[in-house]
Amino acid sequence: MNAIERDFYEERRRKWRRSSFLWGFGIAIVLSLIVGAALRLETGQPTGPHIAHVAIRDVIYTDIDREEMLADLRDSDDARALILEIDSPGGTTVGAEILYELLREIAEDRPVVAVMGDVAASGGYITAIAADHIIARGNTITGSIGVIMEYPDVTELLDRVGVQFRTVRSSPLKAEPAPYRETSPEARAVQEAIIADSYAWFRDLVASRRRLQGDGLAAVVDGRILTGRMALQDGLVDALGGPDDALTWLESQDEALKNLPVLSWELPDEDTGPLGIFGRISGIGDSLQRISNQSRPRLLSILN
Repeated sequence: MNAIERDFYEERRRKWRRSSFLWGFGIAIVLSLIVGAALRLETGQPTGPHIAHVAIRDVIYTDIDREEMLADLRDSDDARALILEIDSPGGTTVGAEILYELLREIAEDRPVVAVMGDVAASGGYITAIAADHIIARGNTITGSIGVIMEYPDVTELLDRVGVQFRTVRSSPLKAEPAPYRETSPEARAVQEAIIADSYAWFRDLVASRRRLQGDGLAAVVDGRILTGRMALQDGLVDALGGPDDALTWLESQDEALKNLPVLSWELPDEDTGPLGIFGRISGIGDSLQRISNQSRPRLLSILN
């Protein structure tokens, strides 16, 4: 084979390799789009007349997907009632506030009943009082009506190792509190005012939704936790039981709900940010999202 023939065949091989790469890359993109579309189809919500079931579990943060799902449920003519299953120690006050407001919008034109699981405390209880009727287990942990803000104080440790932070700021209250300097009386007063304002909002919600006042209200809004039995006695829940009792109550409110199926409304799979479907499959995206969520300061309404 002479030099001209070798060059000819070498050029053909290079073109074939480039063509194979482009074809493979194109096929990979198409497959990714198909799988992504299939995953999105799996998140379709129930249709046809039914009783909706929504589960609120774990720590409550703001969640755009959940907010969109509840807004869709609110606008659905097929969801004739809602069973709200709660198993949460609470979370951020903003997350609980958003949940409460959306659930009250849903309850404007259909009955909503909350069923408490192992725990429905603090922000979890805020979620529960959005319902028209609250059912707890006898040993459900609930209550913890209050607000808390926590931050570390590492000033003594920094003094021991000889580390100092230098800060330039526009005013003494900017970026307070901080873990690496002592909190001034003025900064502490600001934090206490924030806590007091959020606590008053929480307390007034309980007073309004549970029709409590005076000593009866004061007895349950001091941050203590209660069992379901204690909460029933103090007026924080309406009954003891479980999902079957929730269904019975709904049917007592509207006979048209009898024999309707109970169908779950689920959150869509997260795209896990820029990692997309590959992040979802590997789990890396979820881990990064959890780290991001936990790194931001928040005002908490949570069972400690």
